[in-house]
Amino acid sequence: MADAVGNTVVVTGANGLIASWVVKLLLERGYTVRGAVRNPDDTKKVGHLLQLPGANERLILCKADLLNEGAYDGVVAGADGVFHTASPFFMKNMTNPEERFLSPAVRGTLNVLKSAAKAKSVKRVVLTSSTDTVAHNRESKDPNVVVDETWWRRSRAWYALSKLTAEKAAWDFVKDIDFDLLVMNPSMVIGPLLQNSLNSSTGIILNVITGATKEYTNFATGCVNVRDTALAHVLAYEMPSAEGRYILSKTVEGNSPESKDLLPDV
Repeated sequence: MADAVGNTVVVTGANGLIASWVVKLLLERGYTVRGAVRNPDDTKKVGHLLQLPGANERLILCKADLLNEGAYDGVVAGADGVFHTASPFFMKNMTNPEERFLSPAVRGTLNVLKSAAKAKSVKRVVLTSSTDTVAHNRESKDPNVVVDETWWRRSRAWYALSKLTAEKAAWDFVKDIDFDLLVMNPSMVIGPLLQNSLNSSTGIILNVITGATKEYTNFATGCVNVRDTALAHVLAYEMPSAEGRYILSKTVEGNSPESKDLLPDV
């Protein structure tokens, strides 16, 4: 194990699609993992984590509410690193999007970072963002323009806006903080589920396949396997030279040679 930072780490939203695979990889690599979830006693939502190899010895599920400042103080105390993956993502019942999208994303991210700053032990935070914060800049329609990790998207789409404002808030917060912040920007995350329930992004793919959602029958988007996404998170944490933002997506012809890439094209 290339343990460059520390052995005890926190994963927020630990029962989510990406987070579950992050937890699995961390346990396989010998880390002690504190998985923060809304309800550690809800076996329907966290049972798959408890069955992972190494979970009995090195996985601790902790109750924490993203919207409550200080809720992560005890979870993060003494930890060496934090993987903040928790953020709302849903495509139905879009009522009160400011409260359901923006507030949990921005306030939740800042609450986790504040707890990490209080802990003093945290050396590195890996934040899950999205290519929705990077791509589709409306000022550029030229197909020859290369979109890389230096871009910021301008969008009023609620999910994209929530990720954008949360990531920018994170970068602003850590300007005067000692720990490193690394941000993962995956495109559409697909691949096998560890949990028993269908998540939102996989639900989109299923609806396209079945034809249940007609408006998605003619669109193109980048994709990245959830296992590669999780590995990128862990490598970013472990590699001393890692810094800044990383686009996680299938490599296509024309990508900038300067664009950072943690994963090989497999």
